[in-house]
Amino acid sequence: MNPPVLSIRNLSVSNRRTKQPSAVVQQISFNLNPGEVLAVVGESGCGKTKTAEAIMGLLPRDGWSVQADAIELDGSDLAKLPESGLRRVRGRKISMIFQEPLTALDPVFTAGNQLASIFRRHRGKTRSEAYQCSMEMLSKVGFADTRNVLKSYPHQLSGGMRQRVMIAMAMACRPRVLIADEPTTALDVTTQAQVLDQLTRLGQEYGTSILLITHDPGVVAQYCDRALVMLEGRIVEDANVRDLFARPQHDYTRRLLASVAGVGSG
Repeated sequence: MNPPVLSIRNLSVSNRRTKQPSAVVQQISFNLNPGEVLAVVGESGCGKTKTAEAIMGLLPRDGWSVQADAIELDGSDLAKLPESGLRRVRGRKISMIFQEPLTALDPVFTAGNQLASIFRRHRGKTRSEAYQCSMEMLSKVGFADTRNVLKSYPHQLSGGMRQRVMIAMAMACRPRVLIADEPTTALDVTTQAQVLDQLTRLGQEYGTSILLITHDPGVVAQYCDRALVMLEGRIVEDANVRDLFARPQHDYTRRLLASVAGVGSG
């Protein structure tokens, strides 16, 4: 069996902004395997997003404490890299899609400018090459009129369009790992399905392993191979999706599945 592409060992995250530092994530460990779509599922506040931000090295060091025995990406320990080293890895080997793309995208630059900058910075493309690559990438995430999207500012695009631009940016360098943090929360059901279909299809095409953070067991059932169930900063269950729905082991998992109509009834 191939080694995991991402391996987390005893990761803890604490908020130091409170009078008494509080643990948000408590010594969690898991592996993400090559080509896998792994869900991190749980209710709001359980530590899902902070886990993702800690892996990416995005938590402000003056307000948060991150401790881990290892955060290994293809055998390289991200926990030991300085910020300059993390900047070289982020976007190229590991990428992240956020819940609200309007705040993640820079409002003063066009979608094309932001996408092309990734090809130029991480893949050494010329301006004209980056423009061509950007059009091809936008086409891959479902845009027909790529030229119009390239010259549009984020506020001129719908929520679903902005999220597809974020997918294009995140997948531009064909990263080894993509972390998607509730990528369809603000979208209607039809657009949600389109975005997740495009995301998982590109992951298969590029050989990218996906860590999909969600509160929706229905998304887990349809798109994921395996799931980690989080409760109060801890992983309480780790199972392949078929076993999770057929034979949930933890009381919280059973309650979580039962709260969704038609899910977990088997």
